[in-house]
Amino acid sequence: MSKYKCVIFDCDGVLVDSEAIANQVMVEMANMLGAKIDLDYALKNFKGASIQRCQEQIAELVAERLPDNFIPNFRVRSFEAFKNNIKPVDGITKVLEQLQLPFCVASSGPENKIRLNLELTGLLPHFDNNIFSCFTIKRWKPDPGVFLWAADTMGFQPEDCLIIEDSLIGVTAAINGGFDVFGYTALDVHNELEGRATATFNDMSQLLNMIN
Repeated sequence: MSKYKCVIFDCDGVLVDSEAIANQVMVEMANMLGAKIDLDYALKNFKGASIQRCQEQIAELVAERLPDNFIPNFRVRSFEAFKNNIKPVDGITKVLEQLQLPFCVASSGPENKIRLNLELTGLLPHFDNNIFSCFTIKRWKPDPGVFLWAADTMGFQPEDCLIIEDSLIGVTAAINGGFDVFGYTALDVHNELEGRATATFNDMSQLLNMIN
């Protein structure tokens, strides 16, 4: 029997295979302004961060002032890229179908992005209205606010919940909130999660046995 009563999933990189897609768009936009970065740089520095923090980092890399429409333009371009390329993370559909505990999603992205990507990948019906966005409460990871809000709304204490994350920022947010957190390491190219997360795994087929 599981020690946990609820599972809280991050979205990007955990439920939907969106990290490389979104970060490639960010790289292209940054390089148009002279940043000279690549996808590896983006995955290390942008993964799990708020869009505002990503914009701040890019502003430090370029000589000219970022255009006022940088974030809206990123949303348009990334949403179009998602529609053309996004897939569910390999194995996650089976996890959601077989998971016997209440679960939800808590993400740094805006709710319309979360819903779009879950719908495009066929995962939205699994979550009903159990979708929690940092944009709603205006608190972003590594602040644990979105996880605390999700746990409270689902009816559980942090010690009852397990967070599934793929970024160091997300893992740190979970720890800051007093949660156990399993780190999904398929895209952890710099091995940042080992030793920080409660446990790590690199294949979704491992997750159900770890939870139970």
